[in-house]
Formats: sequence, C-alpha cells, structure tokens
Amino acid sequence: MPRPNVRDKLIAVALKLFHTRGYNACGVLDITDAAGVPKGSFYNHFKSKELLALEVLNFYKKIARFDILKDKSIPPIERLQSHFKSYGAMHVKWRYKRGCLMGNFAAELSPQSQLIRKSLKKAFDDWCDAITGALQEAKERKELGAHYDPASLARFLVNSWEGAVMRSKVVRNASPFEDFAVTFNSLLKR
Repeated sequence: MPRPNVRDKLIAVALKLFHTRGYNACGVLDITDAAGVPKGSFYNHFKSKELLALEVLNFYKKIARFDILKDKSIPPIERLQSHFKSYGAMHVKWRYKRGCLMGNFAAELSPQSQLIRKSLKKAFDDWCDAITGALQEAKERKELGAHYDPASLARFLVNSWEGAVMRSKVVRNASPFEDFAVTFNSLLKR
C-alpha cells in the first residue's frame, strides 16, 4: 500500500485535529507537528490554513458518502434509515465528543470565513439533495405521504440531525439519535 503524500497527510491530520479541537484551536504548527512534517512543507501545499480547511471539508464530504443515498438497489427508506443509523454509530464510536465537522465548522467559521461558509452551504445542499432524491423515490413508491414535499422534508431532516448531533455532545448518549429515529419513522406512510 503506498504511503500517503505530504499533502494527503496534512489533510488527514487536520481533519482529526479540526474535528476534535476545532479550527481556531489548531495552528499550522500543531498540524505539521502531528503530521510529522516540517512547518515549511505546509506552505508548499496550502497558501493558508483556511484553504486547508476547504480541502478538509471536501475530504469529509467524500467520507460522509452521500452517494450511498442514491443507490437504487436498496429501497429508499431503508437507505435513509441506514444512512442516519451509520452516522449515529460514528458518534457512539467517538463517545459523542466530536460532532459533525460540517456542523462544527458552521458554528465556528461561518461568521469569520465567507469562503468556508459558501463551501458549507454547498455541502449541506448536496446532502439535502441526496436525501431529497431518496424521499422523492419513497413518495413515488407510496412509502411517504403524498402531502410531503421531499425537498422541504430533506432540509428538516438535515437540520434535525445536526441538532441531535449537537445535543448528543452535551448529553453524551444516543438519546437524541433515538428521538430522531422515532420522529423520522413516524413520518413514513404505513
């Protein structure tokens, strides 16, 4: 297996540090030290920490696997339930301490970085679009009430999920995810 190059290593280390400590609590030296590379090599790959954060966000979107929501070989409601259940399992693994990097960045960086705010908007829009597609398919299969607007419901689900993630960091248990699942399941047409 090939060794990661310095750029990829910086992105992976920054993801972990930004996710556990926050963007503002990490300096370039923290990132390069954790990556085991000289500080000067950072600037060979990134002009600023803000541009590194954009790359971290793009990498996080890839590992978030929104594409799974488009897998038509799995029924749409099952895809959605599995999607949120797998996200909940990640938070259990992290002992409810990390939260969602997108949500964390939204809270921390939206007021201070227009560039990151715009990238976050796109990331949330992409997530909502993937959920909208699955909900539209469920509606066509009559597994979701005809009165629901899939796009509006998708935004509601993402907003609710992000709130559940934030609350799980406070209560340090899965109860917010369980509440989310109960409410989501109550929306389904039986």
